[in-house]
Amino acid sequence: MPDIARLLKELEDLRNRCGRDVAPRKIVLIKTFSRSRLRRPEQVLRLHEALCFIRAYPDSPAVLQTAEAALRRFEQRPDFRNHRAFLADSGIAGTDLNFRFYWLTASWAAGRWPGALEIDWDEFEHQDKLEEVLHLLATYTETPALDTFALPVREWIKQLKSPRETDADFVVRRFQRLKVDPAVREQMYDAIDIPMILRPGKLTPARTRERWEPGPVVYRDRPLDTARPDLRPFIANATMTVRPVGPREGRRLIQLANECMVPRHRDLLAFLHADERDVRMVDFGDGFAFACMGVRPERRLMLEAVYAFLTINNGVPIGYVLNSAFFNSAEVAYNVFETFRGGEAARNYGRLLAMVHHLFGADSFAVDPYQLGHDNAEGQASGAWWFYYKLGFRPRDAHVRKLVRQELAAMRRNPRHRTTPERLNEMAAAYMFFQIGPQRRDVLGEISLGNIGMRASNLLARRGGSDREGALAQCAEEASRLLGVRSQRGWTAGEREAWTRWAPLALALPGVKRWSGPERRALAEVMRAKGGRRESDYVRLFDQHARLRSAMLRLAHD
Repeated sequence: MPDIARLLKELEDLRNRCGRDVAPRKIVLIKTFSRSRLRRPEQVLRLHEALCFIRAYPDSPAVLQTAEAALRRFEQRPDFRNHRAFLADSGIAGTDLNFRFYWLTASWAAGRWPGALEIDWDEFEHQDKLEEVLHLLATYTETPALDTFALPVREWIKQLKSPRETDADFVVRRFQRLKVDPAVREQMYDAIDIPMILRPGKLTPARTRERWEPGPVVYRDRPLDTARPDLRPFIANATMTVRPVGPREGRRLIQLANECMVPRHRDLLAFLHADERDVRMVDFGDGFAFACMGVRPERRLMLEAVYAFLTINNGVPIGYVLNSAFFNSAEVAYNVFETFRGGEAARNYGRLLAMVHHLFGADSFAVDPYQLGHDNAEGQASGAWWFYYKLGFRPRDAHVRKLVRQELAAMRRNPRHRTTPERLNEMAAAYMFFQIGPQRRDVLGEISLGNIGMRASNLLARRGGSDREGALAQCAEEASRLLGVRSQRGWTAGEREAWTRWAPLALALPGVKRWSGPERRALAEVMRAKGGRRESDYVRLFDQHARLRSAMLRLAHD
């Protein structure tokens, strides 16, 4: 019998090595594992991860076919079946997923995979909260029974649901029928915090099957590029092709992005609210691409433009990104799925910044404290803070800069010195920045967006107090007169919504009534673009309006 543990370590060690000299050995190893049995569940998981990595970075068609065949048969492996219960939540096809879904994901999952979602009653700590809203889930006709019989809420759900639906399906569908504002429904459901189990099926999400099929596969004939790029020339010289996709392809990409989140126990609102009309593929020509997704107009943030990106290599999703753009700057949250960490993460991050620079005109990039590892054990374990520091990001906070000097001095004295988790947490408490051009302060991470929102809130308080809706309508009319908008005929619902939301802010801008006619008309275009098809157009228009930028900064700092 072969030494399976040794062979598994060899396969893992070959992940970053690609080319003719190692491709035959990878094939031999994968085929050996198809005939062998692994004793421990963690070994089964490690084999699965190695196969997923090789599928994303194949050396040749033969290597790809061998890895994909092994993944297709993974559920049938006897060692996997023996350890299926232990491997729950791993995201491997054929395993249960336990997750406390937020409302948007729970609603989406129940509609997409009816019958697969169940309530995990053994883990349900707040059953009393579900019991409190039970009368809202039933009909008025049933109130005599609800008032008379003191059944446990689990038994009531069993009584109320159809035999053809699960308890989770019933609860989600009844919440969908509540005649309340969507935001109220979302808050009510999330407050109950219902743990659920997603049972496996042929169509339920699994990391084993994640794939975006269009596009040719680019085979690797050399080792992966694990070096850190010099970001400034790298961004300046990066080449990419941006291709808008139609709504049908956009829907499929959005669906794939959301399905990738479920096995990893994550909800990303930008994916859940993604707009099929604002999806683009940004292709770097060597099998690597970003699927760029904007948010539906009614779900956009007030000031920044938020986009989510699904990172894809040879059709395999390998990570995701959340990006906010404003003031020619961007706040970037970069996530590499655990399976693919340690590969070309630094090089791909450089490509991400090049894309953000190209799409949004950003020349300044910020990373927020959580991404750096502040109160984030996973971020600390992944070495996030030093990853960004070695790429050229620097903190501006005086206390953090002092801590960094101390750490660097300790490393010079002792090359084996390692920053403690406590010190990492302290160092990660402030933003880090990287700028292509001269350093400036009018960037995300430095601008107080809260102050801007407070100015609009003060204006609404003066105008309407508790009658916020009346104040908004009044501001919208006044802004139309001031900015020369005679009619909104032909505007989309999103454009009209954005106008109403932005109107108090426009009126609060210092000196706006003294602006020239072209400057006020340009402001109107910015406001309309906030609700337009592509929110990136809004960013460009805002950043081109020098007087608007200056007035907005005064609101932020006054």
